Amino acid sequence: MTLEEKTAQLVGYWLDQNGVVAPMQGEMAAHQDADGARTLADITRHGIGQFTRVYGTRPVEPDERAAWLWAEQRRLKRETRLGIPALVHEECLTGLAAWKAATFPTPLAWGAAFDPDLVEQVGAAIGASMRELGVHQGLAPVLDVVRDPRWGRVDECIGEDPYLVGTIGTAYVRGLQGAGVDATLKHFLGYSASQAGRNHAPVHAGPREVADVFLPPFEMALRDGGARSVMNSYAEIDGVPVAADPELLTGVLRDRLGFDGTVVADYFSVAFLEVMHGIAADRGEAATLALEAGIDVELPTGDAYLEPLVDRVRTGAVDETLVDRAVLRVLRQKERLGLLDPDAFEDDAPTGIDLDTPHHRSLAKQLAARSLVLLSNETAGGGAPVLPLRSGASLALIGPNADRAEALQGCYSFANHVLAAHPDLPLGFAIPTVREALTEALGSSTVRFAAGCTVTGPDRSGFAEAVAVAQASDVAVVVVGDQAGLFGRGTVGEGNDTESLDLPGVQRELVEAVVATGTPTVMVLLTGRPYAIGWALDGGGPRPAAVVQAFFPGEGGGLAIAELLTGAASPSGRLPVSLPRAAGAQPYTYLHPRLGGPSDVTAADSTPVRPFGFGLAYTSFAYEDLVVDESVSTDAAFDVSVTVRNTGERAGEEVVQLYGHDVHASVTRPLAQLLGYARVALAPAESVRVRFDVPVQRFAFTGRDLRKVVEPGDVEVWVASHAAASRPGGAVHADGIVAVGAGSGPVPVPGSATDRAVVRVTGPVREVEPTDRRIVTWECV
Repeated sequence: MTLEEKTAQLVGYWLDQNGVVAPMQGEMAAHQDADGARTLADITRHGIGQFTRVYGTRPVEPDERAAWLWAEQRRLKRETRLGIPALVHEECLTGLAAWKAATFPTPLAWGAAFDPDLVEQVGAAIGASMRELGVHQGLAPVLDVVRDPRWGRVDECIGEDPYLVGTIGTAYVRGLQGAGVDATLKHFLGYSASQAGRNHAPVHAGPREVADVFLPPFEMALRDGGARSVMNSYAEIDGVPVAADPELLTGVLRDRLGFDGTVVADYFSVAFLEVMHGIAADRGEAATLALEAGIDVELPTGDAYLEPLVDRVRTGAVDETLVDRAVLRVLRQKERLGLLDPDAFEDDAPTGIDLDTPHHRSLAKQLAARSLVLLSNETAGGGAPVLPLRSGASLALIGPNADRAEALQGCYSFANHVLAAHPDLPLGFAIPTVREALTEALGSSTVRFAAGCTVTGPDRSGFAEAVAVAQASDVAVVVVGDQAGLFGRGTVGEGNDTESLDLPGVQRELVEAVVATGTPTVMVLLTGRPYAIGWALDGGGPRPAAVVQAFFPGEGGGLAIAELLTGAASPSGRLPVSLPRAAGAQPYTYLHPRLGGPSDVTAADSTPVRPFGFGLAYTSFAYEDLVVDESVSTDAAFDVSVTVRNTGERAGEEVVQLYGHDVHASVTRPLAQLLGYARVALAPAESVRVRFDVPVQRFAFTGRDLRKVVEPGDVEVWVASHAAASRPGGAVHADGIVAVGAGSGPVPVPGSATDRAVVRVTGPVREVEPTDRRIVTWECV
């Protein structure tokens, strides 16, 4: 291969950029091929590594675009000297980001479902669509651990617990790759810990936090899921940009974890070493730093890895063996994906493509239903809880998100990511709004609608109509929340960070106006982040009788919400993130040591309004007869078993959560740590024995010498319905087992738990290797 042929394999080419779908896309365009007269044949005369978002940059008919792609791949095979087809990558965070493709719940909803098996099925369905279209690599999942809900990209994340993120993310990887599409883990590493929750801000994280919080999900997806691609983070950690950090991209990722796939650059991140981080003088130096660190492929274009890199190799500033190293990784990936096979793309392009099949729609609704979190459900007028809705009751449906399909979809959905720039085009698939779903379920004569206000803005002119509609109805459902978008074109999403965790606009005032009518009110949140809604849950004044949290539940979300409200389905989602008290309490995580919780030495209270793992059902569950092995060696596993009983009158699903606490360690440890979880379905009065097999490595941590170890000593283990649950009358620890209502004093957070059992960990301190098994398995016995 010539040097130009080699570097051509290390870059992507963005055929038709449309709108702004990447950071600083407009500014970067000036450095790309500016003369529109150049043909694609001329641009790719030396070949090309990847095509960037063939289907996902603008609305294209799937059949027509597939025919174009097959023809273009055959041209590359026949008209370039080496005859190597392009690898095609697309975004697939909430489904394939293409026109007319199914839109699934956002990843924060995956976390709320606590159901890796279902997420794997969703990944497989998405991968099958991509493979049919000739797509080889998906830029998902996001494995960033949520640290601060002010960050706009929270809706792309799975949760605040590394184990939950790792198990759910690994399931998605298995599904996608099982369908023949390489998953790309992002963003490696530490991106979500950005200063003040601002996108692309510096990260101030010590090596222990990096190793014990941010790295484990990637370890799991690589070691247990076999992920074949990794994308770097835009972050700079303690002054070193990840894109130029060989310690992370080579030392940790490859030497320690054994990764042998390709590392792709997040869009423009190589050039950002010059224009944003300021550690490179020009594009050539940026290419050198990134290539040396371990970035194999520059995306979305060849801004630095083409002419600037070639020039530096020719002058001797860069050793060509570094180029060879990256090219070999790229060619191995293409070979494994079948791109080097003689018959690649020699068949006819697919026709009659359906990207939103009944199977897609069924999975989307199932995942949406399991992700909905019931945060409160109080009695109305001294009778039964307001939910499920009473049969025959008239309904006032109010709120800016009640009748908008876009409100059901996340930032990386095609509708909000791309189609927002094409307002005259339809979504291209069925996505019933909450209003449409409830009207279908209850009848048009039962449902009265008033928007009340918009998602943003100060206009209160619709309040009077909303109040009148509520006063004329038996119950009111107010649907509020976010509009996902990019870089200021929404209230949440990439580049839409916030300094406040109040509901956007005047939505809180709308809810309070409806509640003030005295009509029992249900607040439904369609959001991409958790908001500070303590006023609606534990406040001292009038508040909604019920609150339902939905994290952008996708095309089946409206139907799932209608079924939950009407009682056709029972809620079973759990919070994958703590529900914040205020923006000023951030960053916060339930995984805090004793000094990270409330105490009498500070007047500031970080206790969340609702804890990680919290969620109510239309029934109740009890935990009984906890049995735990008394001792375990530092290189073994121990058993935990518990009986889970449905003590209510309805069938339901319980997410059984196993927690632990290292009582005394050489560094401070969290007061509660999720060890494992199980989702079980139980009929009324039915019980089941759940047994967990727990590798003691779940208690591993990075010690003072920065080695990951398991130490001997006592660990506490208990089973609970959320991270702050305790037995009734049990001790209230400094980890926040109660919430504090505004002006009303401590408010108990409902939940069930067992007593804590103590396990003695014996033997010498043992260093934990990346190959060690750390997954907790469970079974019903």
